[in-house]
Amino acid sequence: MLGVSICVWRGDEVLLVKRGKPPGAGMWAPVGGKVEWGESLIEAGLREVTEETSVACEIIEFSQLREILAPEAGPKARHHVVLAVFAARWLAGEAVAGDDADRAEWVAIDRLAQVPLVEGTLPYILATRRLVRA
Repeated sequence: MLGVSICVWRGDEVLLVKRGKPPGAGMWAPVGGKVEWGESLIEAGLREVTEETSVACEIIEFSQLREILAPEAGPKARHHVVLAVFAARWLAGEAVAGDDADRAEWVAIDRLAQVPLVEGTLPYILATRRLVRA
């Protein structure tokens, strides 16, 4: 599956959602989701941010690709996701959970270590912060 992960920054706060569905249900992560057929990565990212949080943003720069291999039902079944990670800047709107997010919040960079994040997300969140500040 091809997906996007958008790290939206508002000053020193990043927009996070508490995931309502697997993988990572109950954990916090940047906004993200599946790229739909015929949709560009940027279009998918902007759509996901709007659907999950009602926030408007501008995508600043591509950051990296993440590959996630997670076990599913059965001994040989795997869930394979490739995420295109982007840095974005907040334009307008308050974080309101929608779509498949249980909650949406702005989290200060100095509080990230205390938030139960989806495994592996902290390094790429911090990498996007450098891109937005540049």
